[in-house]
Amino acid sequence: MNTRRFASFREFYPFYLSEHANRTSRRLHFIGSCGVLALLATTLLTRDARWLIGALGCGYGFAWVGHFVFERNRPATFRHPFYSFAGDWVMFRDILLRRLPW
Repeated sequence: MNTRRFASFREFYPFYLSEHANRTSRRLHFIGSCGVLALLATTLLTRDARWLIGALGCGYGFAWVGHFVFERNRPATFRHPFYSFAGDWVMFRDILLRRLPW
């Protein structure tokens, strides 16, 4: 298990990408993030906070299937929760901007 400390997110992100080398895993993360955005919008439109539970389940569910089934590694969330959360959204942006392959 990698317990390395990172001085900055800039230092962490290459490690984060190495933990997401499998294309199917990245796709599952992306789909989960899209689901999170849809459920957040639903929360705002319905003014019903119960949708937030679904957003958490969607985001982490898709990502963890990617890790446990395709990457065969332990999600960085367990070791680096804040950087990992930021990494999810930076990777999402990088896929949208085609900086990373879909």
